[in-house]
Amino acid sequence: MHPVLEFVDRMILTYNNYVGGYAVLLFLIPTGIYFIIKLKFLNVTRLGHSIRIVAGKFDKAGDKGDVNHFKALTTALSATVGTGNIVGVALAIYLGGPGAVFWMWITGFLGMILKYTECTLSHKYRKFNSDGSVSGGPMYYMEHGLKKKLGKYAKILAVVFAIATVLCSLGTGNMAQSNSMTDALNTSYHIPVWLSGIIITSLVLMVIVGGIKRIAEVTSRLVPFMAVVYFISALAVIITMHDQIPDAFAMIVTDAFTGTAAAGGFVGSTFFITMIWGIRRGLFSNEAGQGSAPIAHAAARTEYPAREGLVASLEPLVDTLIICTLTALMIILTGAWKTGIKGVGMTVYAMEVGLSRFGIHWMGQHIIALGLMMFAFSTIISWSYYGTRAANYLLGEKYIKPYRYLYSLFVFLGCIWGIDLVWHFVDMVITFMTIPNLIALILLTPVVVRETRMYFSEMHKLKKR
Repeated sequence: MHPVLEFVDRMILTYNNYVGGYAVLLFLIPTGIYFIIKLKFLNVTRLGHSIRIVAGKFDKAGDKGDVNHFKALTTALSATVGTGNIVGVALAIYLGGPGAVFWMWITGFLGMILKYTECTLSHKYRKFNSDGSVSGGPMYYMEHGLKKKLGKYAKILAVVFAIATVLCSLGTGNMAQSNSMTDALNTSYHIPVWLSGIIITSLVLMVIVGGIKRIAEVTSRLVPFMAVVYFISALAVIITMHDQIPDAFAMIVTDAFTGTAAAGGFVGSTFFITMIWGIRRGLFSNEAGQGSAPIAHAAARTEYPAREGLVASLEPLVDTLIICTLTALMIILTGAWKTGIKGVGMTVYAMEVGLSRFGIHWMGQHIIALGLMMFAFSTIISWSYYGTRAANYLLGEKYIKPYRYLYSLFVFLGCIWGIDLVWHFVDMVITFMTIPNLIALILLTPVVVRETRMYFSEMHKLKKR
């Protein structure tokens, strides 16, 4: 690595280890618990209602917005179901041991209520642009929702968040994804990273110039397909070792509170390290509380903000509690976590070992490579939309096109930079978005409670008719 990049990496790592990691711990978990209690476990008690909304039961012609509930969900899911589910889980276990998975679960469960909260607010305070498209997200509910409480500081908080969103779009939704894609292509097929970078960058640019409607069209097809392929493959591996599943769950829960002793290629971890890496990778995976998904959900066609919040609450369920768990079980059951392999190689090893029981171990690298390509590509194009909304908020509509070219440049940089620098940058910029957003959510609690009560009151009246 170049000396300048090494210095930058050390500075970022210092922040992550001594500031960012503690800040997320102090804000994320308590805020999630607060809303779980305040909203009476809404994410669990209204789960069936949320599924019916996504299925189109409440769709109505004439509602304002750019996309329907399903496309808003798949656009947001495509930004979260990505490398975090394949590479992020492997990194969490590599650094924190099997117990890190437990803290990913906690982040996912609390994330369901946080997604509901932030997406309800985003939809309520969204605005319509001159071309009829929708803009929304935390910067809008910060500026307009907190104006009475914070005065001029509401706008400052919104600007800080929007700047963080631009930075995060270049890291979380961009470089981390393209880096993992080129790593997988190089590992599995020995394709040079520079060549992969040129191809991936060109494809991304072709899609993102079309805006949210084209992005939603692409992701509504990619996300269900890639999720099913990966789900079936991982499940097949796990089923062949079903007798060991209880022991795997026991290890996850036990190690979550005790840390993990060194085993094979694993270096060992303490309780705190296990918790930190579980929460970090859980947050990276589902982005709950980070404030990114509300930008996509603001574009949904519905008159009820709480209805879109309920749709959003399904994301951490699908992303973290289901898909990440499948990856984790596969890695633990096959013993891949003891090999000392870092990154996507650990997941590839687990898939190959699992599929060897069917005599098709050679398919392992192809399934992971294909899944990673599709997961990561859909994440990149969805995060470009988040970044354009933030750029639009900060500088106006005329800067959207320049931002898209800048975004494409960072796709290429992510391809050629080292994995450690990319992931350290990701962990840093996530905190820049998450902390301001969680502060805003707490201050806007009365609005969320009021919207929730109003929505279910209306649903109760309709049911009586």
